[in-house]
Amino acid sequence: MGPDKKLIERWKSAEILLLGGSAGSFKLVFQIIKLLSSELNKAVIIVIHRKKNYLSEIERLFAENSRILMREIADKDILNKNTIYIAPANYHTLIEKEGTFSLDVSEAVWFSKPSIDVTFESFAEVYKDRCIAILLSGANQDGAEGLLKLRNSGATTIAQHPEDAEMDEMPQAAINIGAAEYILRTEEIFNLLNT
Repeated sequence: MGPDKKLIERWKSAEILLLGGSAGSFKLVFQIIKLLSSELNKAVIIVIHRKKNYLSEIERLFAENSRILMREIADKDILNKNTIYIAPANYHTLIEKEGTFSLDVSEAVWFSKPSIDVTFESFAEVYKDRCIAILLSGANQDGAEGLLKLRNSGATTIAQHPEDAEMDEMPQAAINIGAAEYILRTEEIFNLLNT
């Protein structure tokens, strides 16, 4: 079953795609990156929980398989369309009103830095209904409150169907508090992002 017309319209008009995930989400994010069109005309921000001080091959793997420019976020980077940004380890990623990123070194949230909640809440304040956000597999509740804030600000919010998630705690937490306007299976997420 394909996504409904209203959701497709909202996807096409969105300026920002936010992806949040933790345990069990890596493969799915990798597939999404491979799928996204070079004519996407959106900025994509990925927040994935990563171990502290762990040199990761994530960025290289993602960049080699993306049709869009991909980069790890640095402090004061300017948000541009047709770019995929990945939140760096050991920092929280926020967006400023003038469209620049800032990196924050405050305490971990849900034992995580970067925290999905912190980034989602920041985008809810600045970009409001211009965002579409998808919360994927994860083993804690990070992202649920941020997704709710996005929904309350007019953004389109999606949770991966818990039955499809490798770790269902994160999307289920979002569903439990009414943060997800849509609950989509993995294939439905791919279908939407490919329209």
